[in-house]
Amino acid sequence: MNPTLARNQRWLLSLLLLAAMTLFFSVSHAQSIPAWAPNTAYAVNSKVTYQGSVYQCRQAHTSLVTWEPINTPALWLNIGADTGGGGGGGGDTQAPTAPRNVRITGTTSSSVSLAWDAATDNVGVTRYDIVQNAATLTGSAATTFTSSGLSPSTTYTYSVRARDAAGNLSPASNQVSATTLPTNTGGGGGGPVPGRTFVGYWHNFENGSGFIKLRDVSRDFDVINLSFAESAPGSRSLIQFVPDTRTSAAEIQSDVALLKREGKKVLLSIGGANTVVELNNETDKQNFINSVANIITLYGLNGVDIDFEGSSLSLNAGDLDFRSPTTPKVVNLISALRTLKSRFGSDFILSMAPETFYVQVGFQAYGGAAGAYLPVIHGVRDILTFIHVQHYNTGTVLGLDGVAYASATADFQVAMAEMLMTGFPVAGNPDRFFPALRPDQVMIGLPSSPQAAGSGYTPPAEVAKAINYLVRGQSFGGRYVLRNPGGYNNFRGVMTFSINWDRFNGFVFSRGVRPVLNSLPAVTR
Repeated sequence: MNPTLARNQRWLLSLLLLAAMTLFFSVSHAQSIPAWAPNTAYAVNSKVTYQGSVYQCRQAHTSLVTWEPINTPALWLNIGADTGGGGGGGGDTQAPTAPRNVRITGTTSSSVSLAWDAATDNVGVTRYDIVQNAATLTGSAATTFTSSGLSPSTTYTYSVRARDAAGNLSPASNQVSATTLPTNTGGGGGGPVPGRTFVGYWHNFENGSGFIKLRDVSRDFDVINLSFAESAPGSRSLIQFVPDTRTSAAEIQSDVALLKREGKKVLLSIGGANTVVELNNETDKQNFINSVANIITLYGLNGVDIDFEGSSLSLNAGDLDFRSPTTPKVVNLISALRTLKSRFGSDFILSMAPETFYVQVGFQAYGGAAGAYLPVIHGVRDILTFIHVQHYNTGTVLGLDGVAYASATADFQVAMAEMLMTGFPVAGNPDRFFPALRPDQVMIGLPSSPQAAGSGYTPPAEVAKAINYLVRGQSFGGRYVLRNPGGYNNFRGVMTFSINWDRFNGFVFSRGVRPVLNSLPAVTR
């Protein structure tokens, strides 16, 4: 062989080998996979590493603690062992670009919320560091952040820096400042809700019951729900509350402050029969969180009530386990409610008013709208103040004894309430058992007059029978027999729709039910 040719061949082979190695490390670096983290928005097909394995996202969602990939196969597919692609980024020395358009999206007396446009990187941005008054806060992969636990009436300055897997840090973004609100102008606060609670809906519209000023509601009610906040035109996630022309935003602010000074709680009820609210993606979720937080802050409210009806809450085909939902609008609602609770603090009240089809019918069937509230209730049970299922406008529903009970009877009220306080197998499947709620989280919801609903009006005397049986175990001789013969001492109380119809009907319902609640034994803490 020609020596010169042989040297050229060896030289060419060396170049090819060097190129191959360079390509290998480039590809390995380009495929750097971040570790799974909570409170992070993940898109379909995005990848993470967790406990030595690589997982691929099956359903867009925002992660929560306890939703680790190994615990949520409905959200994550294990696609193999981690070979090191998610490590430190090899020899990458190029920093990401600075995040742009950092902006304030909301403030309360104790928090500031931010958003920004994503930075770019030659490999990929793995997280953002938020700088608050020169101190670096823990960040995440999301392009939004809420700083909580702040002092009221205080100015805070923020900037954001992007970081890649190799630890390269971008230049700082633009700087923005925000001043937290004064104490008592945000949501929450005002001490605990009474152990026996009477909730009424004040509606901000005319439906034949007559309009009343918020300040003129009956003081028999402990909690007043402003109904309804609805989706803004052209959106299903931006929430608005438009005062009736016979009042004003300023007047409602003043009336809310008056009621709170008297020890009442005032909530924002979101939904109702005439609107659709759907949080189908991360943008929808943030729209919902920020718009609801702004309304709560504007009026100084104590919390929110979720009254999603119609198509606002339903399960996608194949979403079979309430413990690990995959329907985006269900997953996003759970995340949004948890964010609102975190933003406003421990005194923030969270209540729900679903129809029986969305809850107790889940004992018979699960899918579509049937039982669709169950994953939401389960997902926020640790922060849920109380739930008052609408025991009206419904057909017969099976109790735990397998008997179908009709609304407007004491038997129906007892059977539906106890189902939530004992738990039940969803769709009859003992492997998917919906755990019991605490008795203090359970109330019954009823119309305040025959005109207030299509069916289900229950006279106060019949309501008294149900409550005394539920709390004291004092039987009225009905067909349904309590699983717990002694009753549930801490059963919370009654909700009614509506305060307006109650006044229209001469206060028959409120003046009949309030003394019953007052006569019950003290709750145990």
